[in-house]
Amino acid sequence: MQIPSVSEFANSVFTKTTAALLLLACAAGCSSSSPAPSDASSSTGGTAGGTGGAGGAPAGGSALAVNLRTAGDYVILAESDISTVPPAVVTGNVAISPMAASFITGFSLIADATNVFSTSVQVTGKIYAADYAAPTPSNLTTAIGDMGLAFSDAAGRAPDVTELGAGSIGGMTLAPGVYKWSTGLLIPTDLTLNGSATAVWIFQIAQNLTVSNAVAVHLTGGALAKNVFWQVAGSVDLGTTSQFEGIVLCQTMINLRTGASIAGRLMAQTAVTLDTNTVTAP
Repeated sequence: MQIPSVSEFANSVFTKTTAALLLLACAAGCSSSSPAPSDASSSTGGTAGGTGGAGGAPAGGSALAVNLRTAGDYVILAESDISTVPPAVVTGNVAISPMAASFITGFSLIADATNVFSTSVQVTGKIYAADYAAPTPSNLTTAIGDMGLAFSDAAGRAPDVTELGAGSIGGMTLAPGVYKWSTGLLIPTDLTLNGSATAVWIFQIAQNLTVSNAVAVHLTGGALAKNVFWQVAGSVDLGTTSQFEGIVLCQTMINLRTGASIAGRLMAQTAVTLDTNTVTAP
């Protein structure tokens, strides 16, 4: 038998060892073809608290829309008075209760033959009052009650952000959520609400809401006026030629100054006053 030389034996051992190491390396490296996720790829974003929520940061974003129930059948709903300086352009139904039709002024009402409702050249929709024929009085009693329930619902939501901007939020961009102020709220310059078509904003205001002249509320990212709720314990004043968005739930009076417009609803537990305004249901 031929005995291999030392060099031949060494080469044989090296070749077998190398092959074994290659097999082990393949087994370890081929066990998973996907890298572990990084922290960045698994992040879902944070939630702002305290006085955060500006600049597009989430303020919560999980609020549900306020249920208006039958109050949502009206673009303007008030208890004591609805007046306008013509010409107003109102799209949607208008109603007053418990007061009579005589407390709706400036619209030149035209009574329907049924006396269930009236119409006006300034309103694309029907106008209802508590002294009209059945079933209007009963329907309006329910709607006024539903307006009160909606106000209480909006007021009772837990806030995500409190006292933002010390009660002045002009120039801000706000993400969805519930915002609360223990004072009045001033919007002195344009405000932007940025969120999707299902995003909800609820603004809880303990005193008055004031929107300055020519100021606009902008909705971006697909946001819808029907999902924006302004719950105001005091009065609401929309400045001359201002452009507003959302459902206004007001415990006292809503006043629109000359040329102001709103895509939304005006719901007042006292009066709504208009002055050549455009009011469009969302």
